[in-house]
Amino acid sequence: MFLSVFDVFKIGIGPSSSHTMGPMTAAGHFLDLLRRDPARDRAAAVKATLYGSLAFTGKGHATDRAVALGLLGWTPAAFDFDAAERQLDELGRSHLLRHDGLPPLAFDPATDIVFDYGPPLPGHANGLVFCARDSAGAELLSETYYSIGGGFVVTAQEREAPTASTQTSSWPYPFANAATMLRMAKESGLSIAAMKRANEIHLQPAEEVESGLARLWSVMNDCIERGMNQEGELPGGLRVRRRAAHIHRQLAAEKLANRSQPHASTDWLSVYAMAVNEENAAGGRVVTSPTNGAAGVVPAVLRYYLDHCVGAEPEKVSDFLLTAAAIGGLIKHNASISGAEAGCQGEVGSAAAMAAAGLCAVLGGSPAQIENAAEIALEHHLGMTCDPAAGLVQVPCIERNGIGAIKAVAAASLALRGDGSHFMPLDNCIEAMRQTGEAMNERFKETSLGGLAVNLPEC
Repeated sequence: MFLSVFDVFKIGIGPSSSHTMGPMTAAGHFLDLLRRDPARDRAAAVKATLYGSLAFTGKGHATDRAVALGLLGWTPAAFDFDAAERQLDELGRSHLLRHDGLPPLAFDPATDIVFDYGPPLPGHANGLVFCARDSAGAELLSETYYSIGGGFVVTAQEREAPTASTQTSSWPYPFANAATMLRMAKESGLSIAAMKRANEIHLQPAEEVESGLARLWSVMNDCIERGMNQEGELPGGLRVRRRAAHIHRQLAAEKLANRSQPHASTDWLSVYAMAVNEENAAGGRVVTSPTNGAAGVVPAVLRYYLDHCVGAEPEKVSDFLLTAAAIGGLIKHNASISGAEAGCQGEVGSAAAMAAAGLCAVLGGSPAQIENAAEIALEHHLGMTCDPAAGLVQVPCIERNGIGAIKAVAAASLALRGDGSHFMPLDNCIEAMRQTGEAMNERFKETSLGGLAVNLPEC
């Protein structure tokens, strides 16, 4: 099993990796598929149908907008907001998609994106189907995609019969679970970060790995800074106001006046995380960590390490991210990081486990202590539902990232106080999360049909 750090952490846009980035990516894949189809010259129109959680919370997550942007040729990593808005405006007038290698395709986002509120597709809660038709309305090509969390997209065929792109044994340290990871660390004498780095270098040159990690942190940190300097209401109609900038000013003033409270460090953690998730809710540029809905936890804890931990070393940023990615890969491989599949335990729970592991690593923790830190953080998110009000990644998601970051730091601290031995292995905790997600009522898995989403103040 190998999942690159650049798969776990992907630069993209808000508000959702599974509902925004995934559908945008799927739309681009469908265009590529159509270009390769023998009947492409007869194609005259395109239609998209959203199922399951993509239908129920698609409006709040801007899934329809993401589909249109993907069909216009945009990708999450190369997104330019102003240029994309101009193209969307033009599409709204012309109702035509124009691409090299394809004839003009009729597409009106208002009518050709269908929200199907019936049963979800069988492969995953986040399903969507693209269809191309000829001028007479006959179907030429259809493909089903599943957005499985974290911006990852698979076709129905890939979901039913997954195939590994490379043999597991080809990687220097092919750990598929935490037990194997710990055994390999012990046998090799390497840290988790060093093993993960060796796997990455097997895929691309070392300098590219390091520059890529530096860019990830740069985008994460820029997102924190933007979020701490933006004011006003978030889009979507809930009239939720940004709070990170106000809290940041309070904390900075208290620090300058030497009036900081003993618990101020947790306030800093929260404001870093909330800044990221306010940016995400506004459709800004974020790094999936491992999802957009949980994008604030890892950056917040890493920024906390650099700004508030005695003896912090900036050169350890890459070790933090590599260690976090190793844990995120294990969770995705053996359970899920999708809120629509596992609830928020799969999103903020996974992010907290990743952040706890990363912090424990850069503070000198052993592989066993790192595994313990990840388990503590994940264990105390088990059963957490995903119940966003109005399908928007705002309530309770923004605050939840702040609390997840606090839990991550507490988990790392507890693990460092021990010797790494503990009762519940991380592998068992991940399996418990998978089972809990399977048993969780669908209303509490990103459908906005239960929990906080249906217990709103009367206006």
